[in-house]
Amino acid sequence: MTRKFTLFSVLLRPSRYIRLLALSLLFITASWPVAIKLPIIRSHNGNIEKDYPLIDQHIYSSNGTGGAWYIPPSWTDANRKQPQNILDAASIVSESALSRKERLLPFSNIPLIVHQTWKTKAANSWNPKILPWVELWLEASINLEHGPAMAYLFWDDVGMRSLIQEFENDFLDTYDSILKPVERSDVFRILVCKHFGGIYGDLDTELIRHPASWIGPSDTATWTDDETGSDYGYHNDSVMLDDETRVVNLLWGLEADNDPNSDAYWRQSYTYPQQLSQWAFAAAPHHPIVTRYMDNLRSYTKDNETAALNSDPLKRTGPAAVTLATKSWMEDHVGFRWTSLTGVKDGGRPKLVNDILILPITAFHPSHGSRVGTMGRKPMTDPEARLCHHGTGSWKHFDLSGEYGKICRRLFGLCRDWPRVTG
Repeated sequence: MTRKFTLFSVLLRPSRYIRLLALSLLFITASWPVAIKLPIIRSHNGNIEKDYPLIDQHIYSSNGTGGAWYIPPSWTDANRKQPQNILDAASIVSESALSRKERLLPFSNIPLIVHQTWKTKAANSWNPKILPWVELWLEASINLEHGPAMAYLFWDDVGMRSLIQEFENDFLDTYDSILKPVERSDVFRILVCKHFGGIYGDLDTELIRHPASWIGPSDTATWTDDETGSDYGYHNDSVMLDDETRVVNLLWGLEADNDPNSDAYWRQSYTYPQQLSQWAFAAAPHHPIVTRYMDNLRSYTKDNETAALNSDPLKRTGPAAVTLATKSWMEDHVGFRWTSLTGVKDGGRPKLVNDILILPITAFHPSHGSRVGTMGRKPMTDPEARLCHHGTGSWKHFDLSGEYGKICRRLFGLCRDWPRVTG
């Protein structure tokens, strides 16, 4: 009698059990085809030389150690020894770019050096979707019809590790033994801009505007936090802002922009209502926020190695980590209110705080499908769009608990602290 009553009472309990049952059934149905057969990324079967001549010439056919590089002819001295490896090339172009203002992004101290990375230079083994996007980056670097020349550095796994070994040797053991491959890429992009400066872009980012046009006079204009009354932006009324006025040393874009008073951000698997992207950014060498990022990472991996081995890459080294470093530094040094970055009320506008320019969500995360308007995202054709991230997610693999948590958060508003992804 007691057993029957217990079973009956469970069936009549409030919706929590029904919701969890429905969730489980929905998840099994949705994930079954994925669990049976994961998508296969096929290599490019065409002619790299014919279809993507710049990739062929400057990456695929390169015999450089640690990667490949393009150095604009005007940046080199005929008497200077040619670089033997990617670190040599990076040192040469960084020194050259920082010595001439026309080799910097306007209104900034950020050198016009593009950094990209992948395991290997063998472009015929890459996901074929990314080939036209990499070709665009090279075209922008080389073809002066699109804008000023840029140096282009392609770092393979050997080159990435050589950077850590040369400049962050005390971190090398952690890099080798604790970090997942995707986390090594995350850390590398931060450190390459720390030591050489430049523009980083994932291979699955499609360039819309030449980086030399990413910062304009209006992007540095003064603005006011309506809640605190604090003013930010370029304030010097006695000096007319022109492209020789260097006010930006770090450039980020938003990947998420949600109402901080709602649960929308974590239901979409973001850590912060206003979260930065790191599939693309730009920096002058040795910005203090980069130091804050590395201090956070060193502390995390040192204090709890077991947890570090099983951490969420998005939080430890990815977008949430760069957001934490930037947010905490700006709060500590400027007294900045982080959620004032939102473009929900002002339509999305760039915001300069100290020497950090944070672009609205459309800049690096415009809509390229049916999700126009989500988080204020405008289409790729909008003038604010600088590049588009296509999110091929080549570093991800199917993870049952991660997918369960994603569906649980989005549909039911539960499972907030479940893992986001497993790299």
